Amino acid sequence: MGLGGTGGTTYYSAYSIVGMLLLLGVAFVTVSFAANSLLAPARPTPEKLLTYECGVDPVGEGWAHTHVRYYVYAFLYVIFAVDAVYLFPWATVFAAPGFGVTTLVEMFVFIGFLAVGILYAYKKGVLTWL
Repeated sequence: MGLGGTGGTTYYSAYSIVGMLLLLGVAFVTVSFAANSLLAPARPTPEKLLTYECGVDPVGEGWAHTHVRYYVYAFLYVIFAVDAVYLFPWATVFAAPGFGVTTLVEMFVFIGFLAVGILYAYKKGVLTWL
C-alpha cells in the first residue's frame, strides 16, 4: 500500500489516471486536426480568400477607431463576472458549521474592495455613457 492509499489505490496512481486522461485528450485533438487537414477539400479561389465580415463587402483600409470606453466596460464586466464566480463557493461555505462569522467578515472585506473599485470608476467618470 502506498502513501495514504486504501483499497489498492495509491497516491501516485490517482495522478497517473489524470496524466493518462491528459495524454488521451492531447492525442484526440492531434488526431482530429490531422484528420481535418487530410480529409478536408482544399480548393482556394479568389472569392474564398477575400475577407468576410458579417456579409458586408470590405471597403477601405480596414482600420476603424473604437472609443476606449467600450473596452473599459468590457473590462469591468469581466472583473465583476469573475467576482461573481467567487461568490458562489462563499455561499456554500457560509452555511457550513464553524465558518459563519469568519466567512461573513471575509466577504464584507471582499465586497468592500469591489465597492472601492466601483467608487473609483464612478469618480473618474468611467461609468457615464456619454
